Amino acid sequence: MTTHRVLIVEDEPKLAALLQDYLQKSGFSTHIIADGLQVIDWIKTSSPDLLLLDLMLPGRDGIELCREIRTFSHLPIIMVTARVEEIDRLLGLELGADDYICKPYSPREVVARVKAIFRRQSYLSVAQTDNSQIFVIDIERYQIQFQQHRLDLTPAEFRLLHLLIQHPAKVYSRAQLLDHLYEDNRIVTDRTVDTHIKNLRKKLAEIRPDFEIIQSIYGVGYKLELPVEY
Repeated sequence: MTTHRVLIVEDEPKLAALLQDYLQKSGFSTHIIADGLQVIDWIKTSSPDLLLLDLMLPGRDGIELCREIRTFSHLPIIMVTARVEEIDRLLGLELGADDYICKPYSPREVVARVKAIFRRQSYLSVAQTDNSQIFVIDIERYQIQFQQHRLDLTPAEFRLLHLLIQHPAKVYSRAQLLDHLYEDNRIVTDRTVDTHIKNLRKKLAEIRPDFEIIQSIYGVGYKLELPVEY
């Protein structure tokens, strides 16, 4: 089994060393970076499997880094922050973060979050691609094509759309969608799902502006509806 490599971007040396110790004991390979200016180049040359990204960093902050990473990579990102305001949490998710965890935290919880993301990746890897359908799913690359156009999706958006594609016309509540996106017991609001849906609709509408692919069911949730020609 291939060892997953986790990049820890944290400028507090004791905390970074503690995370590294817990992750390595759980079987992960790790690397630590303390300066935000070094992160992008290291990711491009070393291709880690997951990023633990602190929000407050010297050089460049985590939000700026997350935004740039999403221009060239679908690397899973867990944002670590001491700023607990809801807007910061949603902003992190909108920028493409897969998860967030607030300081202070238990290192065991961080390890559990990391394992949860890799379990989701393993689950998604069993899905098949069907080139004859309106959607073409590439599990390995976290990519989805819609009517022969590649969608620029964050990992969280990919998982959400992939779930809806698997069961067209099935109505999912926000709670059900959150259960599929996140396997831990973190506290989130319905707005998290709404944010992802809003972003997905915008990207789908760029290709098919005449039809709303993801439809709202008032008081219940969302479903995926294909155009009549399909």
